[in-house]
Amino acid sequence: MKKGYKALVDEAMAQIKTYSVEQARARLGDPGVCFVDVRDVRELERDGVIPGAIHAPRGMLEFWVDPESPYHRPVFAEDKEFILFCAAGWRSALATKTLQDMGLPRVAHIEGGFTAWKQAGAPVADKPKK
Repeated sequence: MKKGYKALVDEAMAQIKTYSVEQARARLGDPGVCFVDVRDVRELERDGVIPGAIHAPRGMLEFWVDPESPYHRPVFAEDKEFILFCAAGWRSALATKTLQDMGLPRVAHIEGGFTAWKQAGAPVADKPKK
């Protein structure tokens, strides 16, 4: 293997903005910030969610962000800072780097992901029922 996931994550981490749980928590509820959960739906159901976060599965994220995509979601065209998270911070680091490369102007992720968020006693809710 030429480059493994660790190298990819390390490269991304060197080029993206990372918030500690405390820094991210201070942004919760800010109307200029959108928390984006890139975890699989089964993780949301099992572990809960950050209240108010939107779910954008990692496999669809680029398609939802790109206004040229037939899957585009208007929330990603809003003038907001997008704070991504996954379970441990690896997927969100890669996703943050990708969105940064796509030209999304304000994007960051949470160090340690949802696991660190939950361990810090930050707000968690059950996944909303559809």
